[in-house]
Amino acid sequence: MILLSLIGSGDWPKFRGPNADAHVVGMTVPLEWSDTKNVEWKSDLPGLGWSSPVIVDGRIYLTTAVVKDPDMSLRTMAIDAANGKVIWDQEVRSVPQIPSIHVKNSHASPTPIVHEGSVFVHFGNYGMARLKAADGTIEWTCFDIDYNPVHGSGGTPVLCRGKLVVSCDGSKDPFVIGVDANTGKIAWKTPRSTFGSPSHSFGTSTVAEVNGKPQVLSPGPGMFAAYDPDTGAELWKVVTSGWSIVPQPALGFGMVFYNHDYDHPEVLAVKLGGKGDVTDKSIVWRMKPGAPSTPSPLLVGEELYTVSDRGVATCVNAKTGERYWTGRLGGNYSSSPVYVNDRILFMDEDGTATWVKRGTEFEVLGQNTVPGRTFATPAFSKGAMYLRTDTALYKIAEK
Repeated sequence: MILLSLIGSGDWPKFRGPNADAHVVGMTVPLEWSDTKNVEWKSDLPGLGWSSPVIVDGRIYLTTAVVKDPDMSLRTMAIDAANGKVIWDQEVRSVPQIPSIHVKNSHASPTPIVHEGSVFVHFGNYGMARLKAADGTIEWTCFDIDYNPVHGSGGTPVLCRGKLVVSCDGSKDPFVIGVDANTGKIAWKTPRSTFGSPSHSFGTSTVAEVNGKPQVLSPGPGMFAAYDPDTGAELWKVVTSGWSIVPQPALGFGMVFYNHDYDHPEVLAVKLGGKGDVTDKSIVWRMKPGAPSTPSPLLVGEELYTVSDRGVATCVNAKTGERYWTGRLGGNYSSSPVYVNDRILFMDEDGTATWVKRGTEFEVLGQNTVPGRTFATPAFSKGAMYLRTDTALYKIAEK
């Protein structure tokens, strides 16, 4: 059973929406756009960040890294959803020397979380912070998360039972950590009980309710594990080879769907629950051709949609793994697909979005393009899509 988040109508408070399922239902969103068509406003953004925008109470929050060689400023911004104007722009931390990262990464890739008047942001090994949503005042910082992320940070924390839980899978001794959302203090730190070589990954966890209790499900190098959000105790795990895990898992039908390797991606469907190592008894099906290395899987009804980094889209039956179709979209992909009113939106890395009809037959319904690089997953609120490129933020809405 998926653990649902409670949020006000029209808000998009975290990565992939209020329920982390990337579903947009009952909202009129434009089917066509360009750099000018159906653009309510476009705002230039300082620096670079691949964090997705989040929207609560008419305000957009995002992070960015502003580089002024040799220094770098890690920042959080609030933008008015009505007009694109900056409401506040707060530095969270100044870094005296710009760290090296993968060419496809940014120094501000994890997505913020907005909860009860606060904005929680994460910059990997450069720390977390809690800011007041109203004015950007910093309520606490946590700069005690010490690990080497190798190619920069990517995983977004999840908020569960008052803890911000995030995987810290670096060059050695990978671990999962829980930070107290009220104080910013580290509540627990759990080493990965199994990991491969290399040992780094960049995955975002998800939260499921199993036997009436929440569990944090965290993919990592060489394993996938469920953790108790209160104590950090490992509850069960699946051991599989692989590293550099990126996608956030999807949940449904008493299973979790996730990718376990970057170089040789494969989607696994695994039954939720159990105790200890459940590798031999809990894997329901596997899908290798077309599996994604970076974009997250998308579950809609009984259909599981994926897109590989090289633009091969796939739809399978989530219960059985039966393949319905495979279609080539073109382009390269990092952004995760979104379900929008019986259409699936796939956004490539070069500003091209492809609409595909939901269903068991492959049908492309149209494409739209904006200039720039597009690695961030779009966000939606009150009839508008918020699309981030490497230089700007667009509000796409019917004029």
